[in-house]
Amino acid sequence: MNAARRPSSTGLRQFLDPQQQHDWMEGKTILRDADDRPESLELRFKYLPRFEKLLRRPQAQEVLEMLRRYGRDCIPIPRQTERRYWSVSCLPSTPGKALVRINASWMELFSLYADGDGVRALFVVHLSDFTTDHSLDHGQVDDAFLERCVVTPEDVSYFFPRGADIFGVKVRGFSSIGKFVASRALRAIRAFNLTHMNRGRNAYQASHCYSLADHMLD
Repeated sequence: MNAARRPSSTGLRQFLDPQQQHDWMEGKTILRDADDRPESLELRFKYLPRFEKLLRRPQAQEVLEMLRRYGRDCIPIPRQTERRYWSVSCLPSTPGKALVRINASWMELFSLYADGDGVRALFVVHLSDFTTDHSLDHGQVDDAFLERCVVTPEDVSYFFPRGADIFGVKVRGFSSIGKFVASRALRAIRAFNLTHMNRGRNAYQASHCYSLADHMLD
């Protein structure tokens, strides 16, 4: 880890210098994470009933497997930054009826929803990582690139949330979601997550579900 920490640093800069973050984003390094996890027993027990309810859903095993992959591949030093810089909510009460949602700072990063007995995902990323010229022009979305990141073209769609450089990618089906995370889109996912984890403390700490995080950090 970076020994030259500066008290004035915010977000991930307290733990990782810009070069370490860049190398991780590019897949050039594996970051050393903490061995231990700080925990709030109050929150663990508060959201345990929701977790048990999720386990009764037909999508439960696919949800847990995708969370494992996302925690392993898409969040830097997840143990050291758990809850303070990212969190995962179980059956959140916010609109949309998500099964799980991962947040950092004030931003939604990743959500899973029921799609019949299967799942569909929402990835929030930078628009400029998915345009042919890396601009913010909605007309320049690289549809061919998006389609290569999933099993079949019908599995991917997108929309433009509020924000100059915000892009919402919807992916249907467990296989396509897994391929999306394993494709060249992973760099874009990591880039967006770094942006928001560097903005400071997570605003959704109070909704963190430790039972879900157990599976992400296993």
